[in-house]
Amino acid sequence: MQAFIDLAADMADAARRVTLPVAETILACDNKAEGAAFDPVTEADREAERAMRALVEARFPDHGIAGEEMDLRPPRGPYGWSLDPIDGTRAFICGLPGWTTLIALLEQDEPVLGIIDAPRLDERYFGAGGRAWLVAGGIERVLATSGCNVLAEAKLATTDPFLFGGGEAEAFDRLRRAARLTRYGFDAYAYARLAAGRIDLVAESGLKPHDLNALVPVVLGAGGVVGNWRGGADLGQGQLLAAASQDLFDAAVETLGL
Repeated sequence: MQAFIDLAADMADAARRVTLPVAETILACDNKAEGAAFDPVTEADREAERAMRALVEARFPDHGIAGEEMDLRPPRGPYGWSLDPIDGTRAFICGLPGWTTLIALLEQDEPVLGIIDAPRLDERYFGAGGRAWLVAGGIERVLATSGCNVLAEAKLATTDPFLFGGGEAEAFDRLRRAARLTRYGFDAYAYARLAAGRIDLVAESGLKPHDLNALVPVVLGAGGVVGNWRGGADLGQGQLLAAASQDLFDAAVETLGL
């Protein structure tokens, strides 16, 4: 596992070398969505993914690679990497600091190592082997969730409440009204701060595997709980509910009421 952790850290460094120099630049972006929707991608997204892929291919040529911007490289064995070079591209193109790079190692399709790297903040969150840790400013410290177990005392986050529709929108509104406070706009960084004990609950939907694979080992390693909005373990539909404790998770599921 240490060799994989070292590779993941090197991939995060390689992505930083691409993204940080242009993070304050007004970048051209393409829209990957159709119609009136907006799903931006920049050349920095693509170049960062190329840099990370090159490291995997050089060190572990049998490993698969599934990235957001490029074609799937099937694994020739049990291991594959899930890459999102810039999670929060909207924040990135707006010059905001909360975007991240997401890196996950999957063994038999289950995430066993995750990194949430926040280059502009110089924070790197790791999860592996049942533990989680943060490296910031060259200093490493162990991560643990807040342990909050009462929904009325919980600090809730989601990226954008307007991404929910129909029953999900109603369910999230019930959760929002039950929590102590709600903050918006942090993409994957909200899960990093949950692992650090500062946010207690994150609820999102419409996520793809590259959006969530890296988050799971970090939250679990810090003592948190992850599942879907109905309380199950299947994340295949893109719903993700992360909580600082089992009691809080259960209370959130009951309040969502799906």
